[in-house]
Amino acid sequence: DPAIERWGAMRTDVYKHFRFTPKTTIQSIVGMIVIPGALFYLAYDQDWSWAGKLKSETLYRVPPPAPESEE
Repeated sequence: DPAIERWGAMRTDVYKHFRFTPKTTIQSIVGMIVIPGALFYLAYDQDWSWAGKLKSETLYRVPPPAPESEE
């Protein structure tokens, strides 16, 4: 089918005809800066600390206060 061959050739040579337009610039900024930045923020802003913990230790960075006993 000539249409499939033309599409395959276009996909192979797409880098030769690529231009930064306002749309592709926004897509590039979102894909390379905004999404990784948001993922980093979510990972950094979490309440868990996985580094060097033993089985018996809590994963919370700041452990919740111990319940007060009524005596």
